[in-house]
Amino acid sequence: MAERESMEYDVVIVGAGPAGLSTAIKLKQLAQTSNKEISVCVLEKGSEVGAHILSGAVMDPQALTELIPDWKEKGAPLNTAVTEDEFLFLSETGAKKTPHWLLPDCFKNDGNYIVRLGEVTRWLGEQAESLGVEIFPGFAAAEVLYDENGAVKGVATGDMGVSRDGSHSPHYQQGMELHAKYTIFSEGARGQLGRQLINRFKLDEGRDPQSYGIGIKEMWEIDPAKSKPGLVIHTAGWPLDSDTYGGTFLYHLDNNIVVVGMVVGLDYANPWLSPFEEFQRYKTHPNIKPYFEGGKRIAYGARAITAGGLLSLPKLVFPGGALVGCEAGFLNASRIKGSHAAIKTGMLAAQAAFDALNADRSRDELTAYPEAFEKSWLFEELNKARNFKQWFKKGRTVATIMTGIEQKLLGGKMPWTIHRTKADHECLRPASEMPKINYPKPDGVISFDRLSSVFISNTNHEEDQPIHLTLKDPTVPVRVNLVKYAGPEQRYCPAGVYEFIKDDNGEDKLQINAQNCVHCKTCDIKDPTQNIVWVTPQGGEGPVYSGM
Repeated sequence: MAERESMEYDVVIVGAGPAGLSTAIKLKQLAQTSNKEISVCVLEKGSEVGAHILSGAVMDPQALTELIPDWKEKGAPLNTAVTEDEFLFLSETGAKKTPHWLLPDCFKNDGNYIVRLGEVTRWLGEQAESLGVEIFPGFAAAEVLYDENGAVKGVATGDMGVSRDGSHSPHYQQGMELHAKYTIFSEGARGQLGRQLINRFKLDEGRDPQSYGIGIKEMWEIDPAKSKPGLVIHTAGWPLDSDTYGGTFLYHLDNNIVVVGMVVGLDYANPWLSPFEEFQRYKTHPNIKPYFEGGKRIAYGARAITAGGLLSLPKLVFPGGALVGCEAGFLNASRIKGSHAAIKTGMLAAQAAFDALNADRSRDELTAYPEAFEKSWLFEELNKARNFKQWFKKGRTVATIMTGIEQKLLGGKMPWTIHRTKADHECLRPASEMPKINYPKPDGVISFDRLSSVFISNTNHEEDQPIHLTLKDPTVPVRVNLVKYAGPEQRYCPAGVYEFIKDDNGEDKLQINAQNCVHCKTCDIKDPTQNIVWVTPQGGEGPVYSGM
C-alpha cells in the first residue's frame, strides 16, 4: 500500500466540540499575546462543526467568560437566560413540586442560559477560524499514531470509498496522517481513540469505572400560548422505577421552541428496559403532555454522557497528548452540565501545551494540565458532587435525601467518599430474573417509534462500506445476549440499529442496520459481553443535528 501523505502541526485536536475548539482558541490567544506562531488543526468527523453536537442544554457561562470575555458583543448564541427552575417528582398520574428554598444549589440555574449547544459550537468554530485555526470537518480520526518511543505522534484519518467487502470503490481516497508535537483528544463521551489510549497507557488504573447515561432528546415547536422562555423543568420518578438512575428535562427557549429529553443511567439492571420507550412514555404524563398538544416535533437525537464524575476521571495526560472534556468524563451529573467543564479543561490543556511548546518540548507528558485542574474551580465543583451518582445504587429515596444533605446542609464538604466497583455493562441481570416491561404503542402525535425519530435526525451513511458497529465474535449476540438477556441491544439502542430476525433456515440472527446509527455509543458501553465495538464510519457521516 502507498505511504500515506502527512502534514505537520504543533498541535492536532481530535473533535470540534466545545472542549476541542476551546483548546484551539486558547492556544491561538496565547500565541497572539506572546507574538508566537503556533500551528493548530482540528479534525471533526461530522459533516460540519456542530453536526454531531447533542446536549440539553443549560449552560453555565463561567468558563466561556474566561475564554472570550466579550462573548455577548461577539454574538455568542446565549439568548435565553433562565428565569425559573422547577423540580418535580412524578408519580404515574401526579407531580409534587419541590419548594425552591429546598433545592440544592446544583439544581438552581440563576445566571445560566438555555442554549442549543450545536449553535454555540458553530459559533466557537467561527471564533477559532478567525484566530487562524485550521478546522477540517468531514474527516474522522480513525487511528492513533505512535513514534519510536511509544509516544503519541498524531492521528490518521480514515480511508474513504472502501466497499463493504473491503475493496476500493472508484471514489477511494487514502487517509492522511497528521503529526504533532502534542495531540489533544476531545471526541466526547466514550471516544473511540480515547478508549484505546486509556487502555494502552492504563490511564484508568486506580480509578472507579466510568459510568454513563444515555441522553435522548427531541426539539418541539409548541403552541405560542404555552411558551415560557427561560423556564427550566427537571423531573425524577415515573416512568423509571426507583432503582434506575435517571431523570428528565424540559427547557423553554425563545421562538416557541422547547427541548425535552431523558437521561437513563446505563448501569440499569433490567434487560427488558428500553430508554427510548421510557422517554416516549414520559411525554404522556398528565403534567407534561399539555406542553406538546398542538405542537410539532422537529428534531431528534441521542448521545451517551459520562456520569462518573471526579472519581472516574482517568489520568489526563500521556506521552504526546491529553484528554479534555467529556472524552475524560468531566460532566457534572449533579448539575446536568458539561459544556462549561469542557471549555475550562480545553483552556487548561492549551496553557500546558503552549508552555511546553515555548520551552521547545514535544511528545512528553503535559503534567501542568492535571496540576492546574486540581487547583481550579472546576475541581472544587466536581469534588462537591463526587458521591452524587453512587447514592442512586441505594435507590432514589436514599439518593434524594443524601444529595440534599451533602449539597444543601454540608455545602459539598462531606467527610466521606463512596466508590463504585462495577462497570455499567456488568450490571445487567438475566432476563429470566427481571420483570418484563410492556410499553404502550406510540400514538404518532406525542409519542413516536424509532424509525420516524431517526428520520428527523438527518442521519445518513453510505450503505456500501464496512459496518462500523463491529463484533469481536459474531456468534455472541445469539449464543449469549439473546439466550441470557433476551437480546438487550434491540432495546437499549435508540435508533433501531439492532434487530434479531430469522434467517432462511429459521435460525435467529442479529441484523445490524448500521445506516440508522446516530453515533450515541450506547451499544459500545452497555453490551453485557463487551462484544460490540463502535468504530468511526467514513468522515462526514452520521446525524446532522440542526442546532441541537
